[in-house]
Amino acid sequence: MKKSILAIAFVALAAVSCKTEKNKVTANEEVKDIKKVENVINSYKANVAESTVTWKGSKPTGSHNGVVSLTSGLLDIENGALKSGEFTIDMTSISNTDMEAGKGKEDLEKHLKAGDFFDVAKFPTAKFEVASSEMKDGKLQVTGNLTLRGTTKSITIPATISENDGTATFKSDVFSIDRTDFGVTYKSKKIDAALKDKFINDLMEISFDIKAQK
Repeated sequence: MKKSILAIAFVALAAVSCKTEKNKVTANEEVKDIKKVENVINSYKANVAESTVTWKGSKPTGSHNGVVSLTSGLLDIENGALKSGEFTIDMTSISNTDMEAGKGKEDLEKHLKAGDFFDVAKFPTAKFEVASSEMKDGKLQVTGNLTLRGTTKSITIPATISENDGTATFKSDVFSIDRTDFGVTYKSKKIDAALKDKFINDLMEISFDIKAQK
């Protein structure tokens, strides 16, 4: 029975790993020339109460997921095209949604905020700044600078933009980043091979769902 349980666990991990590898985006050098939102009056301002950033992390024994809130955001859309934009993420708000209170939820949230993970006391915010966007194979590809734990890298993510009666939605597909590219190295097998099966997957899933209004 024990062997069967272990086999099921490894099959599940393999499935998660394949998915995160498929959705992985490459972290490149920071784009230096970022066009800021110039026409603030006619741009869309993020509704932080209705906008979310989701996350998911995994390890050999399972996975956890949750959400993070925004503090602010702007989107400049012209003739249906995303011209520029940025949004700031409140890392102090990171929360877990797959566990119940009193059953590990608070401990996980505390650890994610601690110095060996996202260190929110030192880096209370993260940010995504749009550098460019283009349609490719029928999908909008958005390139921008992601700043996490004080490290800035450019990534290109698939997304959709929609406008309707003064409201805009910027929604990305689920994508995966390598957390070690941003200095989050806790229990990374890449950093410490001696961890064996006690590691946490370097790939972390993220998605953006930004609601904004004029």
